[in-house]
Order: sequence, then C-alpha cells, then structure tokens
Amino acid sequence: MILNLEHCSLLIGQKQLINDLSLSIAPGTVHALMGPNGSGKSSLAHAIMGVPGPIITQGTIRFNGIDSNDLPIHKRAQQGIFLVFQHPYEIPGVTVRTFLKEAYQARTGQHISVSDFSTMLYQAMDRLQMDRSYADRAVNDGFSGGEKKRLELLQAMVLKPELLLIDEIDSGLDVDALKLVAHALGQLRTELPQMAIIIITHYPRILEYIPVDAVHVLSEGTVHSYAGTAIITEIEQKGYALFSQDRS
Repeated sequence: MILNLEHCSLLIGQKQLINDLSLSIAPGTVHALMGPNGSGKSSLAHAIMGVPGPIITQGTIRFNGIDSNDLPIHKRAQQGIFLVFQHPYEIPGVTVRTFLKEAYQARTGQHISVSDFSTMLYQAMDRLQMDRSYADRAVNDGFSGGEKKRLELLQAMVLKPELLLIDEIDSGLDVDALKLVAHALGQLRTELPQMAIIIITHYPRILEYIPVDAVHVLSEGTVHSYAGTAIITEIEQKGYALFSQDRS
C-alpha cells in the first residue's frame, strides 16, 4: 500500500473530528472521500500532508511504509505527496516559472536549466489549455478561481507525485472547467499509472467525469468505505443523514 492510516484520531482546535480511522490506499487507485461540511475531510488531507492545524492524537500515517507523523511538509512533498488546495495561496512577486522550477528541483534533487524546464512547463500548460503568459505571472496573484485550480493541477503535472490529494477542486467550477479538470487528471493517470488519487468532495458531480475505485464517507468521526460508486446514488437520494448514528 502507498498510504496507510492506522487507527488515527484527529483533533482540530478543541474538537475531536475523527476517531480511530484506518484506511489503506493502493498505488494506481482513485478514491473519493465524501461527507458533509465540517466532517473533517479537508482536515484529514491536511494531516496527511503535514499542514499545521490538525493534530494526530492517536495512530500513525504511513507513506510507502514510512511513519510520516513527525515529518514536516517539505519532506512529505519530497517523498511524493501533493495536496491540491481548496483555496490556493497567492505568492505576489514570485512567478509561476520560478516557483515551479525551484519546487521541481527540490522534489527531484536534480538541477535543470531554465530552457529545459521551460520546455517541460510549456508542454504541461498546453495540455491544460493554459496561456503560456501565465508562466511569468505571480503565483495565483489576480487569478480567478478556475485559474487557481488549473495552476494547482499544473503543479501536479510538473512535480509528478505518487499520492495526489485533491481538496474540493470542484467548488466554484462550471461544467466546462470541471470536464477540463477531469481530462487533466486522466492525462496524469496515463503518465503516472502508479499514482494514487484521493478526491475530496461533498458533491458527487465531479465523480461523473472521473472513475473511482472506492468511495469513503466521513461522517460523525467515522469512515464508511464502499467498493465502486453505487453508494453515491444513495447519497444523492437520501443525503448524508444516511450515515447519522442518531437516525431511526
């Protein structure tokens, strides 16, 4: 398995969001992580990535068999974990080209010339239908919501992670943009067949365009896992009350 969550409990602030969660993700598989707002989906992704905030009070996160609990973000990124943020950060004064070239060298440990990197970057931008002028704009500075999401995928295409965490990339996207995202993910999967993907969403629309192997529903601190996508139809019909421990 590429990712193992072993009996993990998650605290954010004073709230216990997740209790004794165990989950295994195999290379080359695509998983949907669903659940109502506030259920802890994004917090779990942040904990896997090492983003400050969520605290693992119990259990272990293992990536490629290595205990990652105490690793800082940059070490997890170097190992091959990449998080597509729901709300990407703006970095005024740093161009997309410079930012991604430095990230690529940190990820691979290899120096690359500006010309060779630009060729790689432009190829990825063309696949995402991004104007090449964006390479010399400041990271996310003045970008629209859709442009920010596209830049997140551009980073993934350049850095080629082993585990791709996608945090509600569908929020704020119209159908055409959603199809473009799905197409880009399809290209990534073709290039990196062993890459595992976790798509975090509380709406099933994006899953109409991206085939998934399993669906995990996070509700009231507990994860419910299902092979295939049949559970999505039930969620559409009955909502997340289906998973409430208080339902009669």
